[in-house]
Amino acid sequence: MRIAQLQVALARIVNVIALVEFRKDNFMDTKEIWNKYQEEFYFFILKRTRNGDCANDILQSSFLKIHKNLDKLKDPGKLKSWAFQIIRNEINDYLNRSIFDITDAKLQCLDEDLNPFTEVCCFDKFLSDLPKEYCDVMKLVYIDGKPQKEAAACMGISLANTKARIRRSKIMMIDRFKECCKYETNIDGKLVGQAKCTNCESPNL
Repeated sequence: MRIAQLQVALARIVNVIALVEFRKDNFMDTKEIWNKYQEEFYFFILKRTRNGDCANDILQSSFLKIHKNLDKLKDPGKLKSWAFQIIRNEINDYLNRSIFDITDAKLQCLDEDLNPFTEVCCFDKFLSDLPKEYCDVMKLVYIDGKPQKEAAACMGISLANTKARIRRSKIMMIDRFKECCKYETNIDGKLVGQAKCTNCESPNL
């Protein structure tokens, strides 16, 4: 009986050693995941948030969760899809915490599937309707994800001028949201209410 118990215990030890060796040979550590996927993950987030600062914040919080939970992943072949699911959850959480804050220094994230304001088709339209010098700087910073200093260099203007154009652009877009979509702003400067969009409701547009 004792010999049988020892054999069972020994078999378990062998299995644990084999599992450890398997994980060592087949699983990447967090640094390897970062080196291999961080650029792909970043642009995945940027496409959905339209904001370079938001994308960086979400990427960092996602990798913290990937690092903390990596030992729970059993199949190395599912690493990428598993990581993407963590990232999607982080995007969802981030967007649920911030809608469209005009008092912030950065344009907050909007996403079709996650934020009710983007069910209105007007975000892209209002951005495109900005005067060219305003539209260009907004796209450089909030669509392409460039730092404001780099955007200023691309535009051939000063950093102060860039910031002024961004502030003015946000004011113009907020006015359009309020005028066309009938949103209001609350005490914190955030758009609130239900969309009653004249563009969306018109069959001719």
